[in-house]
Amino acid sequence: MINYLDGVNWSSMSHAYGPAVDVPAWLRAMTSADPAVRERALGDFYGAAHHQGDVYPCTAASLPFLFALADDPATPDRASIVQLLLSIGRESVARDDGGIRFAPDGTLSTACADSAATMRERADAFVAYAADPDPGVRRAAIKGLGLFLDDADRAVGVLRSRLPAESGVVERLLVVETMADLALRLPAARTAATAWLHGLADNTAANPDIRLAALVHRTRCVPEAIGDSTVPTTIDLLRRLTPAQRPTTDEKVCRADSGTCARTPAAKSATPGTPPQIAAAFADMERHNRVHAPTTALLRTLHGVLNDRVPERTVLLAEQLSSPDPAVRHDAIRMAQDVIGTWRGNHAPLVMLIADCLLPEDPYTAAAAAESLGSLGPAAQVAREALAAFVRAQRAAHGPDVWAAEHSLRRRAHQEAVMALARLDDTRALPGLLSALDADTDAWRAVQVAGHLRSGAEELAPRLRRRLAAVDFSQPEPGLGAGALVSALAALGDLGAVPAITQALTAALRHQQWRTAAAVLEALASFGTDAATALYVVRPQADAQDVDLRAAATAALWALDRDPADVVPRLRDLLGSHCNRGAADVLGRIGPPAATALPLLKEMLTVAYEWTRLHAAIAVWDIAGAAEADNVIRTLLEIWEENEATAHHIALFLDRMGPAAAPALPRVRAELARPRRSRGVAHDEELQRTCRVLQLRLATPQGGERKHWELIPGTGAGPLRLGMSPAEVAHALQEPATPVGGSYGQEDFATAGVSVYYDDAGNLACIAFAAATGPQTTLADVPLAGQDPEQMEQWLLDDYAAEYGGTILFTTDGSFALTDLGLLIRTQRIGDTRLTRPLLVIEDWLESTYYRDHLPLEGPPPQDGHRWGPGV
Repeated sequence: MINYLDGVNWSSMSHAYGPAVDVPAWLRAMTSADPAVRERALGDFYGAAHHQGDVYPCTAASLPFLFALADDPATPDRASIVQLLLSIGRESVARDDGGIRFAPDGTLSTACADSAATMRERADAFVAYAADPDPGVRRAAIKGLGLFLDDADRAVGVLRSRLPAESGVVERLLVVETMADLALRLPAARTAATAWLHGLADNTAANPDIRLAALVHRTRCVPEAIGDSTVPTTIDLLRRLTPAQRPTTDEKVCRADSGTCARTPAAKSATPGTPPQIAAAFADMERHNRVHAPTTALLRTLHGVLNDRVPERTVLLAEQLSSPDPAVRHDAIRMAQDVIGTWRGNHAPLVMLIADCLLPEDPYTAAAAAESLGSLGPAAQVAREALAAFVRAQRAAHGPDVWAAEHSLRRRAHQEAVMALARLDDTRALPGLLSALDADTDAWRAVQVAGHLRSGAEELAPRLRRRLAAVDFSQPEPGLGAGALVSALAALGDLGAVPAITQALTAALRHQQWRTAAAVLEALASFGTDAATALYVVRPQADAQDVDLRAAATAALWALDRDPADVVPRLRDLLGSHCNRGAADVLGRIGPPAATALPLLKEMLTVAYEWTRLHAAIAVWDIAGAAEADNVIRTLLEIWEENEATAHHIALFLDRMGPAAAPALPRVRAELARPRRSRGVAHDEELQRTCRVLQLRLATPQGGERKHWELIPGTGAGPLRLGMSPAEVAHALQEPATPVGGSYGQEDFATAGVSVYYDDAGNLACIAFAAATGPQTTLADVPLAGQDPEQMEQWLLDDYAAEYGGTILFTTDGSFALTDLGLLIRTQRIGDTRLTRPLLVIEDWLESTYYRDHLPLEGPPPQDGHRWGPGV
């Protein structure tokens, strides 16, 4: 058959990179006795004639020849040919949806439909391949039985017969998976296939790996059958499995031919001379494709089916991350990362289990764990000490230069841990970063995270400035280094870097590196008027031909010079370019002096692209203020509804709007009720914090509806000061007291909405705000009185404590004592609900369990386990 290749008009067809005239040579090379030649030919075919899964007319025309090669026992490495056929068939069937498709040359293409038809016509070939003596051929062919056989009964029978005939773990698991594929593809096969899977899953005499596969794939076919026993049964089966061989090296952890692990096709490696950042990205892609344990694909499938059942998935991941099998632990790291990165909730236990994988004796897995922790942003805070301990242990065992260790796994594990620690702004990362910058070993990695370590700015900044001065801007892509350097210096806020950044801008302009120059201008702008010495370089670029450069220069011109008369006309012009969103942002920062741009900005509110409308709406508010509040809020809520990715941006802006943002409160509450994260972990955590604050601020009466008392921790609130006498209190409130008495000399002031309590000496010892009628007071700009107790609890624990620190104690009735501030947050019953009431208490009472737990007189501690107890 291969001799008939020249009978095909290949030049009339195209692949991803042009005419398909080279396809015959690739097909012939697949028969070469030289493995390197065959591998190159397969790679070329995948890369051009089957580019990213695409199916072209030349791909379809190759099928008869590929089948001929696969059918010929003399063909070397037939398994690779069958795998290629499977890939083409799978993509063809998936894309054969009856839609109109075009070839690379723009002509109509029926390649997917033609290829799918060919695969179904040659389905018997896959039945034969699945029984081939070569296990590699069988492994590649089994999935085809579920894709291409249309006779449901025959397909079920063939697959049932394959299971006892196979001895390899991978092949047997593939048979079970393919039976589920068949059930999902052919309704006629579903009853028999699911019954077979059910029987296997419940067969206690079967091997645990087969039972596990049957259980998982049964959930794929019948997800409604997932019950309370699904995860416990999975865990029990995992514990019965024999651990796979431990991964030992970075390059040879996967041995698909041994049956102990499998691997998806490797990402294309970087070419020689590629910048280290790009080369590392290719290496990361290859690593992330590795699979180390035979159960990994099954567990990923189960996690996919469990989806939003986060508690069950967390239990399962805890088992995986604690497995005695290092391969299972390693593969579980990314699964746990996916859960933490996708779903909201308290993931601290999972994060700590990832941190438990930071084992010095297993640097391969430790590197994966550190990399994962580094990607989790603020969610990794609970792992800070574990990361620091690992870094410290590495330095103690291998010396202060372990960042540059010759052992590649040890080096990578240490670098990833240092970088994760730096992202948490932990100074214990500083020695590693300084070592990298001084020795110039993988220094680019240190530069990537240096901007996060503001606490180390004094030592980092001079080194970054020296590296910036050494950048050769005559090179084609200096921005790969220069951009990261100026960004880091800007993030560190190093004013001493302004001259060096200015010189870098001059060099980038001299070599016409416009994109790099724009990044440098952005960094200069971050210093504001402190970088005014650079105006002589910045100002001319505001008239540059390159629009991106002109936009960046105009933004920097405003930041450095603050002259609206000069900048606003330039920004109005930019509103008509693709840089209009950035121009709108700068106009918003200018505020009312940019009022002449309002008509153009309002026009932008009507465009289709929601991000353009978003930036325009914010600018309109910043310029026009309350007069445009209704228009701005309406626009923002429409955008938020259209595109969830805008939530973070919008919430941060609503936080600036103050009471005018009140109409957005229902949308804010809806956002907090969403279980799925919005964008990345760091963005989503900030989004949730902002929404919790908005919820508390917007839910309380505003303006003149209740007075505002300034809280002075440890001293007083409003006109009252701790230590006052009863007469001084009455005079300050300009209202006679209503004595209540009791152990604390309680007095009520109904008009003011407060109750006061005195110590034995008759001095004011506690001020209690009425939840609904008392004055309002704030902590970190969040109102404390009249709030939903559960929302207040979440804000105090998740946001306030994380940002401001301090000690928060639970009282016996479940209320909160902020001992550093002298605050007690309790509840008061208002009708059928409870709302928060703040109390300012003297130190002696707050530190006393007796006083603290009975102040005010609220009755006995609760016995029902509820957090928030009875109120007065």
